[in-house]
Amino acid sequence: MSTFRDASPADLAHVESLLGRSLAGRCAVVARHLDGRPVVIENEPHLRDGTPMPTLFWLVDPELHDAVSRLESHGGVHRFEDLVDAEHLQRAHDEYARRRADSTVRSELAQARGGVGGTRLGVKCLHAHLANYLVGADDPVGALVAATLELPTLVVEDVRG
Repeated sequence: MSTFRDASPADLAHVESLLGRSLAGRCAVVARHLDGRPVVIENEPHLRDGTPMPTLFWLVDPELHDAVSRLESHGGVHRFEDLVDAEHLQRAHDEYARRRADSTVRSELAQARGGVGGTRLGVKCLHAHLANYLVGADDPVGALVAATLELPTLVVEDVRG
């Protein structure tokens, strides 16, 4: 049984204003700044048109997004991948895939594959790893990104509702 839940109308409007567009699927805010601003959303594993959505947890905070983009532009993906234990990283991918499967509402459709950011091995996207870490996952890449950025305190909501 799926545990997916929808964002409130106010959260949805705020997230869409951050992104500058309407979302193509359902979401819920699952991590916030202490002042309530959304930081991470959980996406339903399928868009409204049935397309699989591999990114379960999505970093929507614009300042954090920009900071992570700067890390990526300076070789952060390869640097962080080289710093973590490959087995620990694989466990993070496997847990992410399990959480996405648990959130699946439309099981009759084609399913997204892979772990964090849709990849099966290694590191593809620091944004996705940080988002995963911020919702409480044991993600070694996300932990390194958070430590590097010296993140402010966040409120992590119960992502299982």
